[in-house]
Amino acid sequence: MKGYIEERAVEIANYIIENNATVRQTAKQFGISKSTVHKDVTERLIQINPSLAEKARVVLDHNKSERHIRGGLATKEKYLHKSRYHQQY
Repeated sequence: MKGYIEERAVEIANYIIENNATVRQTAKQFGISKSTVHKDVTERLIQINPSLAEKARVVLDHNKSERHIRGGLATKEKYLHKSRYHQQY
């Protein structure tokens, strides 16, 4: 079982780095929770492969710093869509 978890942590980190993926996108891709993704990258991977863990951490930190912007854009799009719907009727 332990080998599987270590292997998964490495796969997750590689996926995050290659796709510039968020924790949410990664969790969906691997069918696991966001908490598991976070734990694999921040705790388990550091013991397995510290340099890979650091690379993945850079991507996650970058995504975290931009999440408020993505949230604002999603809200803007939501209300633009609603106003177009109301104008039609």
